[in-house]
Parts: sequence; C-alpha cells; structure tokens
Amino acid sequence: MNIINVTEITKSYTERKLFDKASFYLQEREKVGVIGINGTGKSTLLKIIAGIEEPDEGQVIKANHVVVRYLPQNPAFDPEHTVLETVLYQCSRHYVGGDLEKRDTTDITIGAADQWNLESDAKSMMTKLGITNFNQKAGELSGGQRKRLALVAALLLPCDVLVLDEPTNHLDAAMADWLEAYLKKWRGALIMVTHDRYFLDSVCNRIVEVDKGSIYSYDANYSGYLELKAEREDMQQASERKRQTILRKELEWIRRGARARTTKQKGRIQRYESLKNQSGPQTDQAVEISSVSSRMGRTTVELDGISKSYDGRTLIRDFTYIFLKNDRIGFVGANGSGKTTLMKMIDGRILPDSGTVTIGQTIKIGYYTQEIETSKEAGLAYMDPEEKVIDYIKNTAEYVRTKDGLVSASNMLEQFLFPSSQQYSPIGKLSGGEKRRLNLLRVLMEAPNVLILDEPTNDLDIRTLTILEDYLDNYDGIVITVSHDRYFLDRVVNRIFAFEEDGQICQYEGGYTDYVNRLEELGKTPAGYITEGKNDAVTVTADDTSAKEAPVNSKDTWKRERKLKFSYKEQKEYETIEDDIAALEEKIEELEQKILLNSRDFVKLNELTKEKEATEAALEEKMERWEYLEDLAARIAAGE
Repeated sequence: MNIINVTEITKSYTERKLFDKASFYLQEREKVGVIGINGTGKSTLLKIIAGIEEPDEGQVIKANHVVVRYLPQNPAFDPEHTVLETVLYQCSRHYVGGDLEKRDTTDITIGAADQWNLESDAKSMMTKLGITNFNQKAGELSGGQRKRLALVAALLLPCDVLVLDEPTNHLDAAMADWLEAYLKKWRGALIMVTHDRYFLDSVCNRIVEVDKGSIYSYDANYSGYLELKAEREDMQQASERKRQTILRKELEWIRRGARARTTKQKGRIQRYESLKNQSGPQTDQAVEISSVSSRMGRTTVELDGISKSYDGRTLIRDFTYIFLKNDRIGFVGANGSGKTTLMKMIDGRILPDSGTVTIGQTIKIGYYTQEIETSKEAGLAYMDPEEKVIDYIKNTAEYVRTKDGLVSASNMLEQFLFPSSQQYSPIGKLSGGEKRRLNLLRVLMEAPNVLILDEPTNDLDIRTLTILEDYLDNYDGIVITVSHDRYFLDRVVNRIFAFEEDGQICQYEGGYTDYVNRLEELGKTPAGYITEGKNDAVTVTADDTSAKEAPVNSKDTWKRERKLKFSYKEQKEYETIEDDIAALEEKIEELEQKILLNSRDFVKLNELTKEKEATEAALEEKMERWEYLEDLAARIAAGE
C-alpha cells in the first residue's frame, strides 16, 4: 500500500528546473535511497515529501494519520539551548533542526505523563551516542555532535516515515555502523539521500535516481541498481541505434525524390519527420578531472615524534611517519579523536606541542577541508557567496597545464559540470554539494603533489566520488585522507592509521575492510563502537502499538552480520592474478631462451640470470598470493 504519492510535480529555482512532471511513491515499510548528481533536486524532493516545500505544479498525497519525521542535511539549533532542551524542543516538531527563521509551525503534542519518559529516553540515547554533558550549549557542538543530536531528536519518537538527508555526514564509522543496524531494524518507511554506497547496499531495498528533471525507480539495493541501470541504458542505446538505421533508410528514400502523390507516401514522409524529431537518450554527464600536479623532490612530508594535547586531553602521542611518494594513506577514528588536527599540523596551520613536521622544498600541499568556511582567513576553504563562480576559480589561475595541454578556467568549470550559463552566477545560488565540487576543483587547480582530503565524501554525489576515485588511481603524488566512508577507503587507500586510546595512532595495511578484519583477528573493535545495556530501549517501530524494541548491540552485529568478502583491491587483484602469473611464466621461458643464445657473453648472461631470478621471485610471490585469494574466495562462497 502506498502511503505517500507524489504526482507529476514541477519545481524550479530561478532559471533551473529541478523537476518536470516527475512522480514518486512510497510504500509501507519500504526503504528507499535517493541518488543523483549534486544540484539535481534530491534535497528538494525530500522537503516536498516532508511538506517543508510545495511543488510549483502537481500534488503530494499522504495516507491518513501518517506521521513524518524529517532530518535536514545541515541541522541548525538555537546555540543558547542546552543539548537536552534542544532534543526535547525538536521532539515537538516534525522538522528536526530546520532553519531557525523558518521553522514549521506544526507542534507534536506530548502528554505530561510522557514528558518524563521522553527526557529519560533522550538522556539514554544521547549517552549511547557519546553526548554526556546534557547542559552543554548547542552552539558549542562540533559538526558530528550536531548531527548525532539531530538523529536523537529524529529517532526518539515513533513515526510512520523517516525522511533523512545525508544522515551519515560527519558521523564516524562506529556511529554510521550503529545507524545502519538501527535503520535495518526500523519497521516504518524510510527515504534518505546518502552518498555512502555500503550504507545504501545494506539498508535500502529500492533506489530512486533523480536525473534531468525525472525520477527513475529501481527495485534493488545499490549493487542491483548499477546492474539494472546498465541494462536500461543498453536498451536505450539499442533502440537509438535502430532508430538511426531506420532514419538513414528513410532519408535515402527522401533524397531520391519521393513525391507526396499518394496517401502511403505522405504517411511515410510523416513517419520520417517523426523519427527525425525524436530525441535520443541523453548520456549522463560526469565530472572530468584532468591530471594536474607538480614535481616532487626527494624530501616529502616527515613527521617525527609529534604530540598534541587540548584541555589536558592527549589527541596525538609521539607519532612518527615518513610519507613515501605515491602513498595512499587513510586516517580513521572516532569524532574528536584528532584526525583534522593532524591534517592541520601537516598543512602548517597549527604547531605540534612537541616533535617536528618537515616539509620538502618541492612539496605543494592541496588541502580539501571538511566544511566550507565562513572566514576569509580560511583561504581556499572560504567562499564569498556574492563572488561569481568563474572568478572564484580564476583567483587560482586563468589557465592550468594538464597532460592534454593548457586548459582555461572556464573549460575546467565545464569539466566539473558548471556550464557557461552557471559560471557567472554568484556562489550563493549553488547547492551545498555544488559548492563542495567547486571547492574541490579549486584545490586541484593549485597543482598540489600532496593532496589532503578531510572527509571528501561529505556532500559530494556518488558519480563525482567515482570520478575522483579514478583520478586518484592515476594521481602522481601523495594522497592523505580522513574519512568515515568505508567504500571510499577500500577503494582508494592501501594503508590505514587508526586513532586509538590515549593518543596512540596504530598502523594497519590495506583498506578499511582489511583493517576491520585485522581488528577481529586481534579481538578488538574500531574505536568508538557503541555498546548498549539491557535497559537501554529506544523506539524503532512505526506500529500503532508504539511498542519499544531495544536496538541491536552494534558490537555483536558487527561480528555477526559482517560476512567475509573481498575488498575492492582484492577483487580487482583476484580477477587479474592468473593472467599475471601466466605473463611471468612466459617471461621466464623467454629469458631461458635468451640465456641459451647468450651462453658465451658472460656480461649479458649475468644480466639475464639476475633478471630471471627476480622474475622467479615475483612469480613465487604471485603464486602465494593466488593461493591466499583462492582460499578466501572458497570461504566467501561457503558463506563465512
């Protein structure tokens, strides 16, 4: 049964039409993920569904007595309210953490008898999520704390539909896993916008794509969506090829001098005109990132025994590491553990309490910060809302040299999906995701050879993330990233540094999945994992009975539900390793033939023998790796 129907809506902002007679439906207990390029209207669709905004045309019909709770992308709270006052106030609103000047006027009535229970449940849930000072002012909270506070307010009361806009933004991995387990058990309907591909895969049973004013629905999780979309595009391309073939034949007939003497000929000419006027399938536009970087000398970035404390709390204790050329390093840890602090020390923005940070003379650091800043002192992270888009980029360079030659600022903007019509608009008119994409372009145009990415997946759409990941594969420089996005870490990095207790930073080889598997072997869990007591019950139901059910113990869920699987790099390696082995065996045979032919040339013979020994060593290493991957594949197939 459909509980929400969005019928043929049209919505425009200034000169941009977001929706053109688009339709959407939501069924009971359905979990829907919304994806699409930044600026296509994903957040607007959620606001329309939640009743925060009205469409220009069309209608939104909700079933009787349906209660909707909406969580915006960037929740705003009264900075003078305490965290407890904030949660209790937000529980009385349908619109959690909205614009302070444009709050919805609909109150949710809470009986006096339930007020005490609500306060008790709020304290319990906040404690589990790491918010323990209930008298702390909301204005003192970090971005991650604000998002957690908003989640408490959104999840605390029963409802029929949860509408969540980027719920995993600013959440650490432990909190994201807790939320994932929570929403999987949620028995109401759910619709959310998120870039977290693992999250989409695990939670959602339908994917909705917003694209070019239309809404496309796929009855599958994210992995299934990729397959179904590929099939849809293949069918569209096949239909287009057929249309073009018919059109060519009809055009030849027209050119031969067809005369409209008969009804049959008139009909054929009309069919030709109809075929000619049909538009073919529009291909999805993707961000194109040209490779831009500077030469790197021998000395890179060297951290020697650095430590940092704030307010008597040690964030970083005696950390030493020398970054190697083409390093791909990921830093993980709970919110507030010191990851961004470390990035700022590498960038020279703050100094360590002890130890040294050495930056090579040829090193040029590009720092993609976690949020757009409001202060001009923030440098590239600051965006003047009145400044034109093209001027913001030209402040870096009019032209930039890439492997394809000189590229103008305007062309770079077009590659980043900013058409010429948008380049002279003020930055203030861009969506949050578009601002982040623009900021990423400016950082890359600086031609850095060390790229620091602090939570790069926040606010970027999945398609842009995919292109960024491909870009980093070929990037000639060092990549240092702070991220809670498990998919991104698996895809990009080959070494993890985890912030653990008492400022210790521990090294783990591989991507995020490798890191978690290693922790399991050691009997540990990632820092910040949420454990729940017997009496910590939180409402997770949309039933009329308002029954309460304790959320799953996330520590147990991690071990129980996380099935063995290949990491992204292991999957790619497994697909090609047999070809690699065959190539090495073939090379050894060639070298043996060359050795026979050069048996009297001792210099050449020595070179060939050394090369053969090195190749044999590489083959042995590949064979050992193949045995490991084969064993892993067998265990995965067995469902371990």
